[in-house]
Amino acid sequence: MAAEVITMACGVCSRRNYTTRKNRKTHTDRLVRSKYCPFCRKHTEHKEHK
Repeated sequence: MAAEVITMACGVCSRRNYTTRKNRKTHTDRLVRSKYCPFCRKHTEHKEHK
């Protein structure tokens, strides 16, 4: 299976709020997205976490 499930962690509170799929062979860099954090109650930068 090429695509793996990864977890997205909030950059402010470090809680893991989202999961997504990513092909690690074609995209080797860390995924960074702006998403809503229900714990911070605002949009923050979410980074890929192992």
